[in-house]
Amino acid sequence: MKKQIIRNATIVNENESFIGTLLIENELIVSITKGEEWVDAGLDCVEIDGTGKLLLPGVIDDQVHFREPGLTHKGDIYSESKAAVAGGITSFFEMPNTRPQATTIELLQDKFDIASQNSFANYSFLMGVSNDNFDELKKVNPRYVAGLKIFMGSSTGNMLVDNEKTLNRIFSEIPLLIVTHCEDEATIIANTTYYKNLKGNDLPIEYHAKIRNDDACFRSSAKAVELATKYNSRLHVFHLSSAKEMSLFSSNIPLVDKKITAEVCVHHLWFNDKDYNTFGNRIKWNPSIKSEEDRLALIDALKVGKIDVVATDHAPHLWSEKQGNCFEAASGGPLVQHSLVAMLQLVKEGVFSLEQIVEKMCHAPAQLFRIEKRGYIREGYYADLVLVDINKSWTVTTNNILYKCGWSPFENYTFDSTVIGTWVNGIRVFDNGVFNEVKNAKQLQFIV
Repeated sequence: MKKQIIRNATIVNENESFIGTLLIENELIVSITKGEEWVDAGLDCVEIDGTGKLLLPGVIDDQVHFREPGLTHKGDIYSESKAAVAGGITSFFEMPNTRPQATTIELLQDKFDIASQNSFANYSFLMGVSNDNFDELKKVNPRYVAGLKIFMGSSTGNMLVDNEKTLNRIFSEIPLLIVTHCEDEATIIANTTYYKNLKGNDLPIEYHAKIRNDDACFRSSAKAVELATKYNSRLHVFHLSSAKEMSLFSSNIPLVDKKITAEVCVHHLWFNDKDYNTFGNRIKWNPSIKSEEDRLALIDALKVGKIDVVATDHAPHLWSEKQGNCFEAASGGPLVQHSLVAMLQLVKEGVFSLEQIVEKMCHAPAQLFRIEKRGYIREGYYADLVLVDINKSWTVTTNNILYKCGWSPFENYTFDSTVIGTWVNGIRVFDNGVFNEVKNAKQLQFIV
């Protein structure tokens, strides 16, 4: 592999931005030079001019559903990881609610085997938890598996864990990071019954937020935090969506010292319940999009450190599966191609700083999950990088959407920034719309 040098880019890393030059040799970053002085990389070197461009660490998305195996009509590891690197994501954690569900070591290994052949981005998978697979959980190797995924509430995939004895045993006996989807099933059922009795069975999409409301989220998140506190477990709560939940998390503890952490998804930072009128089922997710007050509370919590990570919960469905009323339309939407540019749009609007989104999308997931040699622009780290032209606008259309499902909640939106290059382990896998099919993705490794 030839050396590569990226000259005079604006490097955003570890809470600072500076003009600099970066040298890549084989899979690693071998030198970082501040300033615009000339760096001689030798004759056998590929030159990339980064002038006027942002150079960021590759984004680490800690929550995606790439649908393989068993649901590949929606997406697969090849198609969705290809969309991911086009969006600047260089590593992902995929969820267990595929078909079959990844609730045994053997089934989990099947997913690793598929990714080793087909993924454009580095990968790991979460082990699924059910009410009856405790013995399998004890076999998980924390060096190679990101953690355990518990659905503490109903969701796509029918993996609800509602057995109190099982939950207590997992939190008390399994020394792995526990990751939760938190919505209280009893509250959802009660709300469903109430609104069906009030309005009938054919409820429009805006009732989704009333049924899967802030109380449903808070009850379940509070239960998870209570268990983690009781047993001193490591807990990471996925896709927080309400202001009410923010009381459960602390802003005065450095991430390295936290045992209980939290994530927010791009769609909960972007949309509010008034947007159901415009976007309809395109923005139907579990947990639901809630009020503007909730959205602003999530933004504030991200800034002050109550929320640690920004991710996507990328969950593609065919457009035909997104049709119907509040109960019929599938929950979830595709986001990996557009998450970074969406967050950069919020930077332009003054909501966040560049350094904040790099912290929450790159550094924090690497630190929280203890990923080895990734998530930062550092000498000796893997060259997982993304080059962004912040002055090159583009409009999302069906012609440039890369998701297998073929649609996006951002269709017809014009972003002001464009990802023009993505490197995974030193190979430029995405170059101004052209993909390198000689993939160099690796299974992520974790420090234990």
